[in-house]
Amino acid sequence: MRSLVPISSTWLFCLGGLGLFFPFYSLYLRENVGLSGSEVGAVLAVLPAVGILAQPFWGNVADRTGSRTRVLVALSFGAAIGYACLALGSSFVSLLLLTAALACFSTALIPTTVAVTLALTYERGPHAFGLCRVWGTIGFLIAVAAFPSLLHAVQEWRGAPAPGAGAAEAGFALMFPLSGALVLIGGLSALAIPRESALAVRAGRGDWRSLLRNRAYLRLLLFVFSAYLLLQGPMWFFPIYVRAHDGTLAAVSHMWVVMLIPEIALIALSGASLARTGARGLLIIGVIAGGVRWTVCGLGPQSGWILLVQLLHGVVVAGLVIGGALYVDAVVPERLRSTGQGVLAMAGVSLGGISSNLATGWMLEHTSADMPYLVGGLGALLLGGSVPLWLPKPQRPPDEPRALPAFDGPG
Repeated sequence: MRSLVPISSTWLFCLGGLGLFFPFYSLYLRENVGLSGSEVGAVLAVLPAVGILAQPFWGNVADRTGSRTRVLVALSFGAAIGYACLALGSSFVSLLLLTAALACFSTALIPTTVAVTLALTYERGPHAFGLCRVWGTIGFLIAVAAFPSLLHAVQEWRGAPAPGAGAAEAGFALMFPLSGALVLIGGLSALAIPRESALAVRAGRGDWRSLLRNRAYLRLLLFVFSAYLLLQGPMWFFPIYVRAHDGTLAAVSHMWVVMLIPEIALIALSGASLARTGARGLLIIGVIAGGVRWTVCGLGPQSGWILLVQLLHGVVVAGLVIGGALYVDAVVPERLRSTGQGVLAMAGVSLGGISSNLATGWMLEHTSADMPYLVGGLGALLLGGSVPLWLPKPQRPPDEPRALPAFDGPG
């Protein structure tokens, strides 16, 4: 397992950088830059919009060249520069362009890391993938929990006054260079990943077309698109939801801590869950959990249940994100592993995310802060209940005789 330390470190620092960016970026755009709800939605939508091209492009490069680790390093370095450069933006147009530049690398970073991790853990048993991936959640947790205190310490050192309730945070742009630094360290860690044969498998020219004939994979793409359409926008706008109900920056951070602590255990034990439910079962559990979470937020924003249902975040990640990645690994050929994960991210995070961010921004501006959660939650409950109608049990394609006992459980 010692050979898995570099990829675990890559997860730790790359998702640590995301932990400084993802929970707070929409709040920064809304309060510090002063963008409208629709403008915030447009800036957030540009990330998945660029990912439509970037994710399958980098996945195909990795599969065709067999240089998956080098692609991972390049994406880490590019994303690090992109995060740092966001500090230069001061208007809607400039932030739209800088966010698009970041997305050229950041949107493909996670699916590429997933593909590399799956290749390294292929023959190491059902628990190895989760034990590597969980370090990403740990990094995310440390970053999101520490950032408010760090920001306030920097403000105090600079002599800036403490913000009042609901006021914008001074120096909030500190998140951008810090995110870049963490992702850069993650890329340097990836340089130490050992060379293994599973990482060097190459796809032939035009091999990606076989995915167009893979019915299970195509159904998964449609399902994941629908799930992200319902769940992703409310997640990006969650800081604004908290603020709308008189929450502080510390409250946003505390909410994320509540979300991430159970996620650590759920991802670390995802191998055991997979053996019991299968990848399809994980998807059912994840989407229904997301539906319950957002429905409660939409119906009872002032209730004591809001904090409690954030515990379901880990179930959503372990179910939808991990379950989807493992379903792909069970139904696509090894040589198309990176392309399969990249197109999955394109369908969910990109296409689903664009639609969800734009719809959430529109509803925020024209209805209320609660409406996106009610709509997304109820829709996800219906979608999760329909999984058996959407997805067959995952099976390795006939041209791939090698079995995947860890990833093709009873679901």
